[in-house]
Amino acid sequence: MFQDNPLLAQLKKQIQETLPKKEGSIKATDRGFGFLEVDNKESFFIPPNYMKNVMHGDRVMAVIRTEKEREVAEPQELIEQFITRFIGRVKLIRDRLHVVPDHPQLKDAIKARPVKGLNPELLKEGDWVVANMTRHPLVGDNKTFFCEIKEKITDSNDKIAPWWVTLARHDLPNAEPAPQDSWSMLEEGLEREDLTELPFITIDGESTKDMDDAIYTVAKEDGSFEITIAIADPTSYIEVGDKMDKEARERGFTIYLPGRNIPMLPRELSDELCSLLENEKRPALCCRVSIDKDGVIQDDIHFFAAWIKSQGRLAYDNVSDLLEHGACENWAPNETILEQIKALHGFANARSDWRAANAVVFPDRPDYRFELSEDNDVVAIHTDPRRTANRMIEEAMITANICAGRVLQEKFGFGVYNYHNGFNPEKLDTAMDFLTNAEAPFEKEQLLTLDGFSALRRWLNAQDSTYLDNRLRKFQAYSEVGNKPAAHYAMGLDVYATWTSPIRKYGDMINHRLLKAVISGQEPSQTPDDSVGEEIATHRRNHRMAERDVADWLYVRLLKDAVKDATVFTAEIFDINRAGMRVRLLENGAAAFIPAPLILDNKERIECNGELGIVNIDKVKEYQLGDQLEVNIAEVRTATRQLVAKPVKQFPAPEAENTPAEESAEA
Repeated sequence: MFQDNPLLAQLKKQIQETLPKKEGSIKATDRGFGFLEVDNKESFFIPPNYMKNVMHGDRVMAVIRTEKEREVAEPQELIEQFITRFIGRVKLIRDRLHVVPDHPQLKDAIKARPVKGLNPELLKEGDWVVANMTRHPLVGDNKTFFCEIKEKITDSNDKIAPWWVTLARHDLPNAEPAPQDSWSMLEEGLEREDLTELPFITIDGESTKDMDDAIYTVAKEDGSFEITIAIADPTSYIEVGDKMDKEARERGFTIYLPGRNIPMLPRELSDELCSLLENEKRPALCCRVSIDKDGVIQDDIHFFAAWIKSQGRLAYDNVSDLLEHGACENWAPNETILEQIKALHGFANARSDWRAANAVVFPDRPDYRFELSEDNDVVAIHTDPRRTANRMIEEAMITANICAGRVLQEKFGFGVYNYHNGFNPEKLDTAMDFLTNAEAPFEKEQLLTLDGFSALRRWLNAQDSTYLDNRLRKFQAYSEVGNKPAAHYAMGLDVYATWTSPIRKYGDMINHRLLKAVISGQEPSQTPDDSVGEEIATHRRNHRMAERDVADWLYVRLLKDAVKDATVFTAEIFDINRAGMRVRLLENGAAAFIPAPLILDNKERIECNGELGIVNIDKVKEYQLGDQLEVNIAEVRTATRQLVAKPVKQFPAPEAENTPAEESAEA
């Protein structure tokens, strides 16, 4: 009515200008109404008729008025739109195109049209698409939401949808870079030592093709070791700033998703020309260093370029079986390879013992591996524990990265460094409160130092319960990447610069070029600018979210029958908030949410305390972070790829206290 009558519209505008205004974010509900969540924790009701003009997550300015004796918010101005580019599914309403966003809080279909060049006949009910929001009711003269379908991702029933949809959601490539007609090595001014006669070995997974590290170890009579770590050398084929280099930088990393990976480099480089294949001569960048019998890295760090030839393509499980059980059923190495395995094992034990006593060693956690059928159904999930051979390679790579960090720090004062600042300064006092209550032998000033923080981590590892460790992680800073040397508190190391995966990480390619400048004595062909850290962090964050999203989708497929089968799982609590607790199923790695009402459907008796990381029943602590419990799957939400669980343990009603009369009768 107001829109049709200019005078009434003007009057409404004048009235609204006198009303108080609040800025906040829209929180939608399943029942049509919503709330304006204001920054200072205030919340205002938004009736359904006003909610039609906004979307969950929008940041808006709203007028606050009283309607039917209740304060309500009417959104007036859009400050920040929640979605612009989004993933959704086609919905045909009266034969007209609409898109329903693929988001738990966005369920309304949005009117749509395809971009020019996209045939609308190709869009069927349920198809997955990428769309851009082009109209919002709070902007200009728009009265409704409207979007433009930018591209079709895949058909509604395509079993490969989890991968294609997830990659599109995070705007990631879904194929490796295009191959080149030919590859030739660059003239870099490097002299390469010929180490092809040395018995280098690789240890990887059975199916690994992009083998990027090979190791040669000498165990000396005095208990010390000399180790040479050879790393694949893709920068010998890729020039700074060329087309392939730019594409690798845009990708940042090889994308690892359950069931498939998407290489950062073309497969003819990553899986063939650069891969350290058995009995194939390959260019490599090498680090040779001595380790004393106590595991201390010596000062004779030497980086050089070489030609190597792996003499043993070994698998983690075979090597682990040999060392853990004395033999492997289907494999036995020759004497030369066996000597290398034993020497590397001795080196790794020395370094692991040193790190356990002086730095930080992380508790072993298994990897979870999806097994897929040819048509992309989930067949099984395998639990791969961190075994002896995995730890051997891990120690070699950590040593190599410490060496690179030290050399780059000494020669240039810059590089691509991984660092961690320990506790978030704003949360340190809260962390100290927990430590004081736990009677931990640490002062606040200690925790600001690398040695003090490392000592705390070692103390936590020695505790019987993981509760305090889990709680304190909430107060730590995030691991970061930057172009200046800095300590890595979480690892207990004074400096750490990775260069051991240049086939898979662009940051490692940058460090390769810096190390080559150290070797040749020339100016670096590439130096990391101030933006490299944020660039790498953004790539890593997107890749981790993509990996999680695909895994969630596949877990829902795998566990679709778990509710009716009443399968019992062992779960570990990794987060607690006021709504309930989040757990990880130890049998397969799936994450599930346990709402408070499924723990105990009585608000008076249950308290989920996110600050303390505990769940109280009748004011008594029942669960805490790190606890393990048995659960059933209560609900599998296919549309949102979520698992809802419930504890197997039930909590009966408390026994009523005896009345005085009852006590007399009992007496």
